[in-house]
Amino acid sequence: MTERKPPGVPFESWVDRQIHDAQGRGEFDRLTGAGKPLPRDVEATYDELWWVKRKLAREGMAFLPPALALRKEAEDALAAAYAAPSERVARKIIAEINVKIRDMMFKPPPGPALGMKPYDVEEVVREWHQRHGA
Repeated sequence: MTERKPPGVPFESWVDRQIHDAQGRGEFDRLTGAGKPLPRDVEATYDELWWVKRKLAREGMAFLPPALALRKEAEDALAAAYAAPSERVARKIIAEINVKIRDMMFKPPPGPALGMKPYDVEEVVREWHQRHGA
């Protein structure tokens, strides 16, 4: 394949020629899914980033903006604090997530605003006691 389009040749003609030559060499014959339609969700509306999302899912990765990732982490930390085996562990979990929340409050990253404040440790501990019947 030519690395660069020759001068004076229209781009469309050059690309079409490259595709035609590759087809002639059989380079498209053994591709995964050859002859099959692209899988798609007929219920969903078109999403420009469908291929990025599919690749992230295939590789077991996820991406959220930092503020949204911290919101999720904070929700998980709160649930973990409520399920903690002791008050000391619950306090530790909340203290650690509060540090991250405060950091993001005072040094916000690009993207959507965090929109939350640190948890009230005493309130979480009161709720922990209620849930654990202590």
